[in-house]
Amino acid sequence: MSSNVLYTGKTFTTGGRNGQSRSDDGRLDIKLTPPGAPGAGTNPEQLFGAGWSACFIGAMGFAAQSIGVRLPAGTEVHAEIDLGNTAERGYFLQARLNVSLPGLDRDTAQAIVDGAHQTCPYSKATRGNIDVAINLI
Repeated sequence: MSSNVLYTGKTFTTGGRNGQSRSDDGRLDIKLTPPGAPGAGTNPEQLFGAGWSACFIGAMGFAAQSIGVRLPAGTEVHAEIDLGNTAERGYFLQARLNVSLPGLDRDTAQAIVDGAHQTCPYSKATRGNIDVAINLI
């Protein structure tokens, strides 16, 4: 474990996929509903996609700065997190990050995406653990 912890997010969840999750500071208080089930709640896959895409945009900002470019207005990451199940693998996740960097040439945009994927903590955590595709759109 690192001794240089910058932040610790603390949440408390009850009821699993049919429950509720809240943060210790009260900023997050959500109902959970399984994917595809009726109900007003979100699910872990959506939350994971939101966290990863937000972090990835931050990492793209650092990557762009390192090559002397600013992220364009309208930068977006559309995260798709699949929950799958097979007889061989059991339950698993796979992901696609569809990145829009309007106004940048393809080579510059790709360099930013590649740099972000190397430094984003979510990308690091998933590397080698789940199938990930990152696409420029």
